[in-house]
Amino acid sequence: MNETIRQLTGDDLQALQDMDTGIDDDYVIRVFDRISTGPNRLFGLFHDGRLASIGGYTIFAGSYAMLGRMRSDVRFRGQSLSSKLMAHVRDAALVHPGIRFVGANTQEFNLPAQRVLEKIGLTRQAELFSAIATNVETFESGAAVWRKIESTEEKMRWLEAVYIRSGRVFPFECYYPFPASPDLFSGQALAQWDFYENPARDRIVITKHDVKKFDYLHTLYPWDDLFEQPGLWETLHAPLENIRRGSEEGAFVWMDLTRKQTGTLPEGHPFDLPSPWFLYGTDIH
Repeated sequence: MNETIRQLTGDDLQALQDMDTGIDDDYVIRVFDRISTGPNRLFGLFHDGRLASIGGYTIFAGSYAMLGRMRSDVRFRGQSLSSKLMAHVRDAALVHPGIRFVGANTQEFNLPAQRVLEKIGLTRQAELFSAIATNVETFESGAAVWRKIESTEEKMRWLEAVYIRSGRVFPFECYYPFPASPDLFSGQALAQWDFYENPARDRIVITKHDVKKFDYLHTLYPWDDLFEQPGLWETLHAPLENIRRGSEEGAFVWMDLTRKQTGTLPEGHPFDLPSPWFLYGTDIH
């Protein structure tokens, strides 16, 4: 028996297509060129010359690595090949220049992935529900929208107060939350996020246009009083409509909610609440 692990290149597409992962129309095959180049690395474990397991990582903000895209050929399962491979991927990410945090995001029902992540020494750090709705107009009450913050300095003051000091998890993109640190918030990133402040100046809501097949108004609100702040939901109306006008696939609100926040949602709410996501990771170095 011969096992080798190496980084995959475009020449390995056929080997990937020959894997029997049990996943129909796997996006990893469709976007293989993109997820194996640039800030992305994809690795494969070969068993006697056949690709048996894959996994990789993506770099965010120059300092954060997210592991993922774990796939195993069903004919090789039960041999701990995924754990061997992902330990290698973890080590490769940790020595990548500038990396301070290595993490992985997986859903509650995906117990095999959780076992792999725990085997390679990652610990669970957060739980978030990806709450998705076509619109949230049902929550509007006619209150005035919140003031848009234009100043980068003011945005950073809010991030420092709400996220960075506490190390709170910040959903950097849909599917990609990270423990907050100054490294996560470059000027370019801040320019993509819109901040809105309530009249009392003690709450903000952050929104960003994100695309993950569909168009999303990615919305961050870290407090539990979702339905006690007049104007919060009205503030989301115009940004969502702006995205919708330019969308071919459809536009949705995406909110990353804690379990406590989901408990405040009223009966008959418009959100789809799939299985929660668990963020696993290392300590920030």
